[in-house]
Amino acid sequence: MAAREFNYKLIFKIQGSLLIFEGVFLLTALFVAFYYRDPEQWEFILASGIAFILGTIGLLIGRKAPQTIGKREGSIIVTSTWLLFSLIGLLPFWLSRSIPTFTDAFFETISGFTTTGASILNNIEELPASILYWRSLTHWIGGLGIIVISMALLPVFGFNSVQLFAAEATGPTKDKIHPKISETAKRLLAIYVLLTVSETILLRIAGMTWFDAVCHSFGTIATGGFSTKQDSIGYYNSPFIDYIVIFFMIFSGINFSIFYFILKLKMEKVRKNEELRYYLFALIGITIIIAISIFDFNEVFSWKAVEQSFRHGLFTVSSIMTTTGYGIVDYTLWKPFTWVLLILVMLMGSSAGSTAGGMKVIRIVLVLKYCYYEFKRLIHPNAILPIRYNQHIVEQNVITRVLAFILLYCILIAFGTIVLSMSGLGFVESVSGMITCLSDVGPGLGELGPANNFSNVPEGIKWFLSIVMLIGRLELFTVLLIFTPAFWKN
Repeated sequence: MAAREFNYKLIFKIQGSLLIFEGVFLLTALFVAFYYRDPEQWEFILASGIAFILGTIGLLIGRKAPQTIGKREGSIIVTSTWLLFSLIGLLPFWLSRSIPTFTDAFFETISGFTTTGASILNNIEELPASILYWRSLTHWIGGLGIIVISMALLPVFGFNSVQLFAAEATGPTKDKIHPKISETAKRLLAIYVLLTVSETILLRIAGMTWFDAVCHSFGTIATGGFSTKQDSIGYYNSPFIDYIVIFFMIFSGINFSIFYFILKLKMEKVRKNEELRYYLFALIGITIIIAISIFDFNEVFSWKAVEQSFRHGLFTVSSIMTTTGYGIVDYTLWKPFTWVLLILVMLMGSSAGSTAGGMKVIRIVLVLKYCYYEFKRLIHPNAILPIRYNQHIVEQNVITRVLAFILLYCILIAFGTIVLSMSGLGFVESVSGMITCLSDVGPGLGELGPANNFSNVPEGIKWFLSIVMLIGRLELFTVLLIFTPAFWKN
């Protein structure tokens, strides 16, 4: 039986549809420019026009494409989408000279679309409102996933979109909330919008302007972290705002299917979800440890000091664990002991099926269970000890993929650390810089901490880390698969 050839025409067709979508999003930034009378208008018109033209060309090339899509086409479409979106999305930054160099503009844009939030900007509050809006909107577009959003809004594709969803969606298991992928995407998008609107209203009530509330909601729900202020959320110095952002960061780190089950009152599914329990347990446990470690026991005891230590600890752990990257304090000034915990939290990430990065809690849980049962098998070699997750037996091939993922994750961190250190970065910056970009967190440690950014990183390393952010956002295999010889053979 002959192997199926690449469906190149369908790749052009789908990519063209997605680029038209980017053109529409760019037009929303143009309206913001009109409203605030920003001079940066033709930049958005040009970028949107390029997206529409390329999108139309793609649709024309693929107008008679066979409606069959496989894993290979899915990997190419998803990977190329993030790259093309970033190349077009950087134009307003670069052409307006808000970000003068092409390298920095690409780094900032792909950091936005991958919801990493690693920035090179040192003059955020001097930038026009339309530029800041577009910067935050890149988070929101990339957060739930360019593909998932488009699948929800463009059912005209008319092809089997399972491979696209599988290539973009994260995690070793996927909760189906509807038999049709397009309907699943619509429900996920509805939850995404509901959370964004809810946080926007609450932040406005808490004292933010509507503009800041919208931009920070984009960054929170997408677990991105781009702020309209150089000092991030710490600029507002408001416990009320801190707790609102904490609440929605934690929510955004939860598998979005959980919210659907809550809305449908399927509370048994929520109660039995192991990943949710371990996620909340780890978050609260690490918060308590850090809060105690940063509390000043030499001062006169006060509940205000206790609350502040707890809030600073909870905000930082929530921000890092959900890979959002917002900050209210410079955690690099804390005890080195807390840095180790934060590095572990960066690696762990949050739930599969959320907008967060990292390895995901479900993988950590499955590997720990696998190790535990391996010890039991050494004691009882003839015993049959299947690994269970959410009361279901986990197949061996799933465990194998999880182990391969974590091994590859560690190999990439080791390789990236060597590359960064060869560029002249210090050891702390090299390790944390690689981890924070692969896990799509944003800030790292040392000179890459929350009080600084990636502006002084060598140009070549910015390109390297840009690709690392994309690899991390698409969970390693989707991107790396393209570089294997077997991928291109029929």
